[in-house]
Amino acid sequence: AVYGATVGGLCLAQEGGQAGKEAVKEEQQAQQKEEQVQPKKEEPAGQYVEQVTVTAQKRPEDIQKIPLAVSTLSGSDLSILLTAGPDIRAISGRVPSLTLESSFGRAFPRFYMRGLGNSDFDLNASQPVSMVVDEVVMENPIVKGMPLFDLDRIEVLRGPQGTLFGRNTPAGVIKFDTKRPSKDFDANFRVSYGTYDNIDVNGGIGGALSKTVSARFSALYQGQSDWVDNLHTGEDNALGGYTTTAYRLQFLWEPSDKFSGLFNVHGWDVDGTARIFRANIIKKGTNDLVDDFQQDVVYHDGLNKQDISSLGGLLRFDYNFGSATLTSVTGYESLNDMYSRGDIDGGFGGEFDGHPGGPGFIPFTSESADGIPSLTQWTEELRIASNNAEVFNWLVGAYYFDEDLDVDSFSYNSYAAGNPQNGYAIQTQQTTSYALFGSFDFKIAEDWNIKLGLRYTNDEKDFAADRPQPLFQPPLTAPIRRSTSDSNVSWDLSANYRVNPDVNLYGRLATGYRGPSIQGRIMFAPDFSDGQDPTTNGVSVADAETIQSFEIGVKTILADQRLRLNLAAYMFQMDGQQLTAVGGQYNVATLVNADKTDGHGFEADIEWIPSPYVFASFGLSWNPTEINDSNLTVDGCGLGRTVCTVTDPITSGGKVSIDGNSLPFAPEWIFSGVLNFQSDPFNRGFFGSLDWAYSGDKQFFLYESKEFHSDSLEFGLRLGYGWNGGKYEVALFGRNILDAEIVQGGIDFDNLTGMTNE
Repeated sequence: AVYGATVGGLCLAQEGGQAGKEAVKEEQQAQQKEEQVQPKKEEPAGQYVEQVTVTAQKRPEDIQKIPLAVSTLSGSDLSILLTAGPDIRAISGRVPSLTLESSFGRAFPRFYMRGLGNSDFDLNASQPVSMVVDEVVMENPIVKGMPLFDLDRIEVLRGPQGTLFGRNTPAGVIKFDTKRPSKDFDANFRVSYGTYDNIDVNGGIGGALSKTVSARFSALYQGQSDWVDNLHTGEDNALGGYTTTAYRLQFLWEPSDKFSGLFNVHGWDVDGTARIFRANIIKKGTNDLVDDFQQDVVYHDGLNKQDISSLGGLLRFDYNFGSATLTSVTGYESLNDMYSRGDIDGGFGGEFDGHPGGPGFIPFTSESADGIPSLTQWTEELRIASNNAEVFNWLVGAYYFDEDLDVDSFSYNSYAAGNPQNGYAIQTQQTTSYALFGSFDFKIAEDWNIKLGLRYTNDEKDFAADRPQPLFQPPLTAPIRRSTSDSNVSWDLSANYRVNPDVNLYGRLATGYRGPSIQGRIMFAPDFSDGQDPTTNGVSVADAETIQSFEIGVKTILADQRLRLNLAAYMFQMDGQQLTAVGGQYNVATLVNADKTDGHGFEADIEWIPSPYVFASFGLSWNPTEINDSNLTVDGCGLGRTVCTVTDPITSGGKVSIDGNSLPFAPEWIFSGVLNFQSDPFNRGFFGSLDWAYSGDKQFFLYESKEFHSDSLEFGLRLGYGWNGGKYEVALFGRNILDAEIVQGGIDFDNLTGMTNE
């Protein structure tokens, strides 16, 4: 649990009404606009649900009128979740069908939507959930770990987004829109301090520099002291701390009412503890923590460190021709000397190596690191869109993506003084992609709209790997090289019917696509004496995956504009889903394609304002999934499946059949909520909030076992006082107030290693 206090302030971007629901009213570009339904005369603002404008279809639209399941996080929702300096995983489970997890700590978030995700932990992994920041895709999983600050809104687009967002979106898109420059002065800040010297300072300031140029500068600092003792070395407060800094500088040039240009440069750095692995913390035959588990204690003989440095920028130009607008978005992202190291076995010693250790039985030591000495990503999107015509609206465009990635893998000898390096491998990967796309919206009757989308995508990927310092394998005579390519046509067809101004029905057929992937974790790939295929050398290639989805929904504003109730039901089938067989007998990850994967479910987004003093929001989803491939088998846990208790059928070859299993990290049920109150709707006064997030039981691996699965439930609390119309506030907060100890993931090749919430 983390407890503390926070101080915040807003100038001209007021926070008020709706029990703390932020209504930031800046004069921005149309696609960043949020309007509020006008309250009745002599009643406080915030007594009615907002009209929320989103850009989920690359033009500003009312969220109630688009034929798509979309959730948003903004204002006080984000203030609550981001208190105490968390990383991006803070949004996990906070909207329907969305969860996140990581085996890298504050870096490398893995997204899961409607059960679809990728548990691959290698640094060239791709994911079926795309992350887009200010219309620039964040492809590499480390880049996706960017800190969250000075945001306008987060939009979560569920279901395939293959038309407008393209490759690697079969599950959906998470879209982050930062606050942009405005000609009106605007400033905000927040400072919080809590347990373990946890500090979070962030804010933004912007306004006009001249008649045609405005600017905005945003910054963040997060820090926490080490708080975990290493009893093996005798070092107190050895692990758990971090320092994160980030900035964003933007200039908006508007020389006329037809043209605008936006320049954005941003960067962030992380220095601190990587993920903490804990040996044998799970009771054999159950998924319970051992009786003597202590979260502030480890027994490590390996070192732990994480450093990340990222730099990026974008240029955006918009020119309004009158009937249409031409838009160009050029993006650049980079990483330099990223490095993450950890004690993978989670303990000390190794029985098989003649070094008795613990806690529990540790068969062999494992200490490793991964790094990215260099990453560069360039993207360009050029599109032209009609300007809200009455009957027919259209959008056509072209897209280009180029990424050059270098990955280093290291192994270390935990038994020797100084933990020297004893293994080294390298990977290089170049990915290029281009696409042509279009979206066409027809108003066929007064209350009927039909939309058609098409996209052609071509992907190419070239991979090379070498092992300059083999760990235990024979030397490579030459680098391993693999290449793969594919092309795809994705489409979607949707219809929207307005029953009345407060009720909209929709249906949507959509397809999606994720390009082929290559995995080459060759540092720990086995030698060839154990029957492994010597032609692979630890490199695996997965074909492209495709998805077909059908969704229906209803979006309503009820109870005299005091209740928003949005419901969706869906079903999908994925062909050739790319799955990652993680761990097993070795510290490796192998790509496989499943024949079919099926899923269905429903989602509910609810906002309710029973009075000006109370505001509540809830999210609920049911997302069962099933792998359907009678021939698909994977390794079970390590030491011949003696590390854990596998419950799936075992084949004659000793493999585990995963046919019929649910997907890993795919809980069937997700339920979240926020209850807010305020004593003075006009001035804010005393306020408070209680929030929670429940995620149902989920397996950590493709196979099912008695040990490697868990559910989670966490609560947060915030109490404070606001004044001057809600512009300023002070508050006390608590995160994970019930002090729940939750196993969030596992490592299965060595012992019952677990990762807990920290």
